Amino acid sequence: MYQIISYIKFLFTSTNQHGIHSPFVYDLITKCFYDKSKKESYSKLKDYKNSLLKSNHTIDVTDLGEGSKTFNTNSRVIKNIAKTSASLNKSMNLMYRLIAYFKPKQVLELGTSLGVATYAMALGNDNSKITTVEGCPNTSNFTNNQLENRANNITYKNGHFKTVIPKLPQNEFDFIFFDGHHNKKATLEYFKMLLPKANNDSIFIFDDIYWSKDMTEAWNEIKAHPKVTVTIDTFFWGFVFFRKEQQKEHFKIRV
Repeated sequence: MYQIISYIKFLFTSTNQHGIHSPFVYDLITKCFYDKSKKESYSKLKDYKNSLLKSNHTIDVTDLGEGSKTFNTNSRVIKNIAKTSASLNKSMNLMYRLIAYFKPKQVLELGTSLGVATYAMALGNDNSKITTVEGCPNTSNFTNNQLENRANNITYKNGHFKTVIPKLPQNEFDFIFFDGHHNKKATLEYFKMLLPKANNDSIFIFDDIYWSKDMTEAWNEIKAHPKVTVTIDTFFWGFVFFRKEQQKEHFKIRV
């Protein structure tokens, strides 16, 4: 119910590219968010998603985050996980476009799951080095096996985010996708842990910012952080930018 009410409010308060006076945000919306041209990689993403939807393979899932709102057992069939948690076609296509648009050198994903977003990132730019972290060892191993012959620019790490993040060898990340452990305390903790690894042009994306009232509170605290200058709320994802050359502004954009 919280998500439904939040979405209705979002529809009334959000906009499209019209009235956006920031050239940076306007270009991002018109050239990336709203890019309707067909991409060759979309078919590869769709094929991978379809392969997951047909898989009867069963794994025992270890939930280190908020857990599932759908499953009441840890033994899960891949096709059932894909139906409920793997990124929608629209979302994974947007993730591909974002990487293709920004061309980040170092990318970090917290929450590999079945690797749909991971694969989209890898396809977006061959020169991007993707590091993806998954808390569940069985999920991480499964996804690694599925993608090892599809993409060669992905490094897989397994473990609790709080343990893995301090051991990451990269001094900076240009693009970070936060997609796991959906609660306020953990989200803010990972944000603060990774803030020193952000540069002026880094992009942080937070998944499910309206997952719960708790997550929305975390999103609002992140928006208010003094190092954050520009944010874009698309309801499903929250975008954070650290561009010192821009004044602090918050946008709500329908994608």
